[in-house]
Amino acid sequence: MAEENKNEIIKEYQINDKDTGSSEVQVAILTSRIVALTEHLRTHRKDYHSRRGLIAMTSRRRKLLDYMKRKDLNRYNNLIQRLNIRR
Repeated sequence: MAEENKNEIIKEYQINDKDTGSSEVQVAILTSRIVALTEHLRTHRKDYHSRRGLIAMTSRRRKLLDYMKRKDLNRYNNLIQRLNIRR
C-alpha cells in the first residue's frame, strides 16, 4: 500500500488530529489491504502464501470488529456502513 493512500485513509477515519491507531483506523487500513490482496489473488490463483496472509488479515479485522461491537455498537455500525462491509 502506498504511503499517501495510507495517510488518506488515516485522515478519513481518525477521531482526532493525532489519532493513528484507533480501531476504526486499523479496520479501515486492513480493509484497504484486503481489497488489494483479493484483486491480486483473482489474477494469481495459485499464490498460496499471499492467501495465507489474506486469511490472517481478515481474522485480525474480524477480531477488531468484534471488539468494537462489544465496546460501542454505534461506532461499529457506523464503520460497517462507511466501509461497506457485510455483517
